[in-house]
Amino acid sequence: MQKILRNILTSKVYEAAEETPLEPAVNLEKRLGCRVLLKREDLQPVFSFKIRGAYNRIAHLDESERARGVIAASAGNHAQGVAFSARKLGISATIVMPATTPQIKVDAVRSMGAEVVLRGDSYSEAADHCMQLVASSGRVFIHPFDDELVIAGQGTVADEILRQSSGNIDAVFVPVGGGGLISGMAAYFKALRPDIRVIGVQPKDSSAMTRSCREGRRVELESVGIFADGVAVRKVGGLTFRACRDYVDDFVLVDTDEICSAIKAIYQDTRSIVEPAGALGVAGMVRYAGEHGLSGKSLVAVNSGANMNFERLRYVAERTQVGEGQEALFAVTIPEKPGSLKRFCQEVVGDRNITEFNYRLASRAEAQIFVGISVRSLEERYAFAEDLERAGFRNVDLTDNDLAKTHVRYMVGGRSEAAVDEVLFRFWFPERPGALGRFLAAMGQNWNISLFHYRMQGGDFGRVLVGLEIPASEKGQLGTFLKQLGYRYLEETDNPAYRLFL
Repeated sequence: MQKILRNILTSKVYEAAEETPLEPAVNLEKRLGCRVLLKREDLQPVFSFKIRGAYNRIAHLDESERARGVIAASAGNHAQGVAFSARKLGISATIVMPATTPQIKVDAVRSMGAEVVLRGDSYSEAADHCMQLVASSGRVFIHPFDDELVIAGQGTVADEILRQSSGNIDAVFVPVGGGGLISGMAAYFKALRPDIRVIGVQPKDSSAMTRSCREGRRVELESVGIFADGVAVRKVGGLTFRACRDYVDDFVLVDTDEICSAIKAIYQDTRSIVEPAGALGVAGMVRYAGEHGLSGKSLVAVNSGANMNFERLRYVAERTQVGEGQEALFAVTIPEKPGSLKRFCQEVVGDRNITEFNYRLASRAEAQIFVGISVRSLEERYAFAEDLERAGFRNVDLTDNDLAKTHVRYMVGGRSEAAVDEVLFRFWFPERPGALGRFLAAMGQNWNISLFHYRMQGGDFGRVLVGLEIPASEKGQLGTFLKQLGYRYLEETDNPAYRLFL
């Protein structure tokens, strides 16, 4: 702790980074009944806190190391932090990025004078190539989180928060990927103000640090989520794991809908749009405050970054209402006869606002409706389901069904009596030019494709829903085929949303 504290207090971050404001969030305060402050790291020169650690590490290089130049592997904010810092110090920089990295991020790094090397479809493949270049080029590797000087640079955020708030804080909510930011902040707080609770926030599908601390060992995830790509880390560092284990008080996990809701909440209070990872602090604060009944407390959330792909905004807007608990999605079965829709709307929906309504004739006996309803609480969502049951309408609550929210709502009416021996799979594949065509070519070599849905969502990975007609005699070949295909997948043949609508 003392070493981290000393490194923080003697860091060189302010040669490049800004002291960002700590701003009140009025709307969030009303919503939570607490004092809420946002640490605006999205206002840094590269729109992310990553500049602090990158610059502090590079600024401490000796003359011989500076002459060799620096190298890093990153698809996002660390890349820009290293490139910016190297340019400011007059040092040559190479950044290895996955070939799937959105062009806007590649262009941003190149505009800072760094050489960009595109390699592989994932961060891990880019990182492997980066280490090969370290060995062959002699450049100094700048780790994104597991480095004492990087951790110290990020820890200056805590120093600013204490000074700007006069120490009037009960809890701080910090986004966590590899753990560099929260390691420095937690060590600083526990050295000076151990009464302040430090709470890490991670997506449910990228929870490497949470699991590691709870299991007492570094856990490597088989896969990580693709939405909050800024914290998509499969295995945390040794330094950061030990710091989080010793100094972090708690962790909270949030889902995609909650992150989208937090992006909207931050926009309403600041008129700025943060990236998914940048909204984790607020998402975790909202969940934690609700679960623990916090009231009258002073809470801080770190807005860690704002490098948002514009194309993602559509997806964020679509998922926000569910994340706020303001929309519920249902599959409803009604008799296929005159007056059924009218009865459904008048007797059950009543004065409730319908946010989405999808229907298509499927048979002469029954019809399936995909409907979205505005609600104000979880209790109201459950009450609507009970009203449906009392009215004699069978229903399935799809509000928490990711397949329904990502694909099915755009495909309602796709039931086919002609499809035989159909199985359903979701696939994630690298989003790069020509990737969808190659994916289709690979899928079409074996069995007939009976269903297909793809929609670009502005991320590094595309999401595809595929139905395949596979005769029973050939199902033994399916596992081998999926393994050879090499894409992450999930079978959804038994998902109720598929059974009802597709």
